[in-house]
Amino acid sequence: MPKEPNILEDLKKFAPDSEEAKQLNNTLEKVHQLHENNPMLGFRGCRLGMIYPEIYEMQMSAIFEAVVELTKANITVKPEVMIPLVGTKPEMKFFREMADRIANEIMQSSGVKFSYLVGTMIEVPRAALVADQLAEYAQFFSCGTNDLTQTTLGYSRDDAENKFLFQYIDKGVFKENPFAVLDRDGPGQLVKMAVEKGRSVNDKLSVGICGEHGGNPESIAFCHSLKLNYVSCSPFRVPVARIAAAQAALGVLK
Repeated sequence: MPKEPNILEDLKKFAPDSEEAKQLNNTLEKVHQLHENNPMLGFRGCRLGMIYPEIYEMQMSAIFEAVVELTKANITVKPEVMIPLVGTKPEMKFFREMADRIANEIMQSSGVKFSYLVGTMIEVPRAALVADQLAEYAQFFSCGTNDLTQTTLGYSRDDAENKFLFQYIDKGVFKENPFAVLDRDGPGQLVKMAVEKGRSVNDKLSVGICGEHGGNPESIAFCHSLKLNYVSCSPFRVPVARIAAAQAALGVLK
């Protein structure tokens, strides 16, 4: 989304009654309309795509058109389109149907056939609670435990770490920072529920974890116990994640 200071700066370049100024003022009005006090729980992710579907249509088209170009270059790819912040079956159905429609249109217009998957992130508690419903349309889950921790605990990470979280650790409320080590009794139970419910509908459902917890050894061990298929983490954490996954598989890390 354009930023207000940039728009105001651009406005200085044009006469107030010019067509360019009118367009910039319209954009500025939209920026003001979309401003939020708490964006973390606000108008983002799939919610944005539900109201402005053209945004997600554009992104999906770009993905599938890139697949066509790569396929023509004899490069095999299988994209996985992941829809964020889904919490209801109608949301998942809406975006699965959108992806299938756009993929089919591009395959027909290009004459190129390709494979793809459509899934979702499990990052709000309701997604875990209705994971069996989501699995009717989602072909994979990726547990976004950064946001899942925030929405489960009701903590804004920035506020918590800056104001009280480490005092909580000192007082024994938490043994470790739940944003660094997955809280097995809290969001960890929701991950477990999502795996069980999702695979009750699709026993081949691929489930992984993404975010900072994906590079933490204790969290990886917990994921192994739930039979997750993969962990996703930042590049510098990959060596630690590989070792932790091997240790968990050998039963050394639990």
